[in-house]
Amino acid sequence: MLITITNKFLTATINTLGAELVSLEKNQVNYIWEVDENYWNKTSPVLFPIVGRLKNDVYTLNGKEYTLPRHGFARNYEFQYELKAEHQVVFELESNAETKYNFPFDFKLFLAYTLIDSELIIEYFVRNLSEETLPFSIGAHPAFAIEGDIADYSLQFNKPDVLITHHLENENFNFETSVVESHSGKLDLKYDLFKNDALVFESLESDEVILQHLDVPVLKVTYEYFPYLGIWTKPNAPFLCIEPWCGVADNTIHDGNILEKEGIQLLPAGEDFLRAIRIEILR
Repeated sequence: MLITITNKFLTATINTLGAELVSLEKNQVNYIWEVDENYWNKTSPVLFPIVGRLKNDVYTLNGKEYTLPRHGFARNYEFQYELKAEHQVVFELESNAETKYNFPFDFKLFLAYTLIDSELIIEYFVRNLSEETLPFSIGAHPAFAIEGDIADYSLQFNKPDVLITHHLENENFNFETSVVESHSGKLDLKYDLFKNDALVFESLESDEVILQHLDVPVLKVTYEYFPYLGIWTKPNAPFLCIEPWCGVADNTIHDGNILEKEGIQLLPAGEDFLRAIRIEILR
């Protein structure tokens, strides 16, 4: 089911399947890419309870093995929803017998979508209902529409970070890194940047990035308190994903213990976790 929220400037549509943002429109222009299965069948999946791929798709907990698919399972479940106002909706997924088979924890996952002026705020709220620590990762994966040649686009970070990307081998980190050429926080885009999968940056000083077309700002993504940022597209695909993450894929020598997984969040029993991203349309 598709749920629509609106205000004076924006209209956002979210699918109850996966609580996935499928469109964000201003002046009848959609800034989220429209699915073409020749490239990818998602628009903005929610990554939970892992980000990326586990080594061999397996993790261990208390000596027992469990399997989880890449990016977890939240994107494959129907969420309950409550329309709070014309401009706000909250989605909820609660653990059940099926989720606990491969992720043996009690939790609630909430996503709140709120429109304020020309911004969409997406809040990610995790509540630990277990009597033990909840290990999890969570991430955003919005795909923004690209018109024409991606070489006409750039990313402008709000701090002059040296952009060092982690390398992936079979979708796991292999401990190699390289510097991605940028100038004063500006990254010029080209498909060749993604020939070996996503760019994955860690611990940037920047907490916002502007997508520019011919140096004209299109939209801004703000991502405070997310330690990782992924940038991804596919060859010749008309989209660019800007992905703030709390968590990452396994490395190639990880022993599988989820409690010691790189980037894992460890939420004590009965406590809550909250992060938010903001997408501002600038034209």
